[in-house]
Amino acid sequence: MTVKVIELVGESKNSWQEAVENAVRDASKTIRNISGVEVRNQTAKVRDGKIVEYKANVAIAFKVEGSSEA
Repeated sequence: MTVKVIELVGESKNSWQEAVENAVRDASKTIRNISGVEVRNQTAKVRDGKIVEYKANVAIAFKVEGSSEA
C-alpha cells in the first residue's frame, strides 16, 4: 500500500481541536481514504490580549488509490 501525506493549516475562532477538525473535514471533501492526522504545530492570532484565531498545522495521510494492499 502507498500512502501520501499532505500538510494543511486548519483555522478556528474557537479552539485548536476545532482547527484540526476543520482541516480534516475540508480535506475529506476532495480526498478519499484519509487514514490519519498528525498535529505538527499550534499557533494563534492575538488581538488586544485575547486569542482571536487558532491555527493548527497538520499532516493528513491517505491511501493512494490503486495502490496494492500490503
